[in-house]
Amino acid sequence: MRLAFHAADRPDALVAREALASRYGDHPLLEADCVVALGGDGCMLDALHAVLGQDVPVFGMNYGSVGFLMNDPGGDDLPARIAAAEKAIIHPLQATGMTAGGENFESLAINEVSLLRQTRQTAKIRILIDGVERMAELAADGVLVSTPAGSTAYNFSAHGPILPIDSQLLALTPISAFRPRRWRGALLSHSTTVRFEVIEPLHRPVAAVADSREFRDVHAVEVCEAAHLTLTMLFDAGRALDERIIHEQFSA
Repeated sequence: MRLAFHAADRPDALVAREALASRYGDHPLLEADCVVALGGDGCMLDALHAVLGQDVPVFGMNYGSVGFLMNDPGGDDLPARIAAAEKAIIHPLQATGMTAGGENFESLAINEVSLLRQTRQTAKIRILIDGVERMAELAADGVLVSTPAGSTAYNFSAHGPILPIDSQLLALTPISAFRPRRWRGALLSHSTTVRFEVIEPLHRPVAAVADSREFRDVHAVEVCEAAHLTLTMLFDAGRALDERIIHEQFSA
């Protein structure tokens, strides 16, 4: 098994990479049978972005803080762990937008696409679902669209729902909504296209964030599932992602 190691920039992860590479070899990322991400969930996302469009699975080992998407570190036979691992198949989101200055941008997100106010001014955002206006004006700190894989991250912190990994749903979740005050968001089919239009973009500037990529002063953003792109995460037997998601919903 040809392995490639992708480590976070932290001492314990770098030491682990050196030891594992010495034992198993370290192949170029796109020539490997599997990428092993050493770090936290951010490291896993970086590794997944690195193999987008390639049929290369990623097995994570936790050298971070939370490590929800990671497996336990250690173990004597890493190739055997990977061979016995359970698969989680996910599709990223595709965000396409335009800034207030007329510049176009495009990005992919594995967890979520967020729109966030840039200043002290509340963001005001119009929301359309598959071309139909569903909310004329959301006044809030922002709003996000999350995949099932990302539903336990920022989406959950914003009081959005946790989605089963195979649910074929997207979560649309407001961030600190002011008006409508009691709107908690919506569950949407994975085939939905969500369009956000920023109201008063010069007076109330808004940034769009796709995982770790940020675009400032946006005017409009469309978000949909990139169904043509498939990513595979690997989890130790008995600790699959769907089981972790269920467990998270019963945690204190």
